[in-house]
Amino acid sequence: MIKKKTTRPKKSGAKKNASEKGKPSGLWMVKQEPETYSWDDLVRDGRTDWTGVRNFQARNNLRQMKVGDRVLFYHSGTGKCVVGLAEVAKPAYSDPTADDPQWVAMDLKPVKRLNEPVPLASIRYHPKLANLPLIRQSQLSVMALTKEEFETILGMGAGKKVRKR
Repeated sequence: MIKKKTTRPKKSGAKKNASEKGKPSGLWMVKQEPETYSWDDLVRDGRTDWTGVRNFQARNNLRQMKVGDRVLFYHSGTGKCVVGLAEVAKPAYSDPTADDPQWVAMDLKPVKRLNEPVPLASIRYHPKLANLPLIRQSQLSVMALTKEEFETILGMGAGKKVRKR
């Protein structure tokens, strides 16, 4: 007698982040110190090249970005909050500020300022954001987000009460 092998989906206690699943979500977060280049600078300029990334994981994330992908703009250092929604205007290209061709840049343009900044403290304690790379890998400057993470933060920034489950 031949037994039929059945496969069951593996259960996992923690939800995986978009970048951990290996599939780009088209939803991202970038971090920048406002003293160096703020959301207001991006709005004033209308577009900027996102150069100077020298972390391998962040670089790999930049390489996955496509024109039209949505990007949350996070002020690190002073403020520590998500302040705006941007969009990828040009996909990855060789970073002109680097001596090594392995480093890439991309272009970003503003879409809109959030109605309310979303502070790190609110993000840190929201159950839907427990696996957010911002929390788990605090030094990462370019990170992929899941649709749920992205929409939760956008909802918080819109001033909506986002249900916590």
